[in-house]
Amino acid sequence: MIKNFIPTINISSIIKKNQDKKNIYITIKKIEKACIDVGFFQIIGHGIDQKQIKSICKVGNKFFNLSNKSKKKLSPKKWNSLNKNIYRGYFPNDVNGKEGLDLGDLQVTKNYSNKLKNPYIEYLNLKKCFDKNSIKMIEKYYTNVFSLSEELFKSIIKLYKKNPNNSKIAFSRQKTLSTLRFNFYPNQTKPVEISKQDGVYLGCETHVDSGIFTVLYQDKKGGLQVQNRKTKKWYDVPFNKNALVVNTGRALEYLTKGKFKATNHRVLWNKSKRMSIPFFFEPSYDFIMSHSFFKDKKLRNNGQIYENFLNKSLKKFIEYQR
Repeated sequence: MIKNFIPTINISSIIKKNQDKKNIYITIKKIEKACIDVGFFQIIGHGIDQKQIKSICKVGNKFFNLSNKSKKKLSPKKWNSLNKNIYRGYFPNDVNGKEGLDLGDLQVTKNYSNKLKNPYIEYLNLKKCFDKNSIKMIEKYYTNVFSLSEELFKSIIKLYKKNPNNSKIAFSRQKTLSTLRFNFYPNQTKPVEISKQDGVYLGCETHVDSGIFTVLYQDKKGGLQVQNRKTKKWYDVPFNKNALVVNTGRALEYLTKGKFKATNHRVLWNKSKRMSIPFFFEPSYDFIMSHSFFKDKKLRNNGQIYENFLNKSLKKFIEYQR
């Protein structure tokens, strides 16, 4: 076992304003190295305090403790014929061994969604399952983790000596496909998958993520593992109550022409209940995925539209076969 295979980076220098440029540069280079070498790293000094993390965990646990009938009030049409939503909402644990609740930007109103008519920009009436205080907590956490993710993305832009405000080209709040997910792993009676590589029992299949970054809170029960790209060996992502886990996704790999590769990860089978809260930082649905985004002085309008890129990627996940 390699000690500290997953690096921990204090990113306070890029979060706080008026910091020394030298410290900012050192932090950005650490992020670059972590993305290239591992594809996973833990961040501290990220600005989201323990109180807020505990609060959002309580919101998630309270939801998963509801009856199945209550939770399915937010289910996509596949599991609740009374609903129109397809992409956002709750999916039960008989799909892939875990329960999940996928939430988009709460700034999306019913009128905006109906007018836009985009299959991924869906309005969910959270009042069906959450009280006003819980909804405010979700809104606050989504906003804060979105801002955090954007600062990480701006750091990558700075590596290429580009204007960090270019992030606004890729990310627009009401058009973003970013997802805040609550994952709940129940007392699983059998593994979801047995690894063909090493025979390990898994509670979540081996996969890579679709977006730019995933910013994850995992509880102290852990279970998340990341694969060393060179040796193919697996390493635990250790629990750190002060840290959030960050990993690179397929969209960042595409934009950087393979420099920052999406990394295989998995979750070990564990018979005890646990929850994780990933935030999938995804571009706007109409963002043109062009290799020129980082490389060229002038952005070009050639490449894949992100909505199509995501659609292809999601077909690999059982829970999104709707």
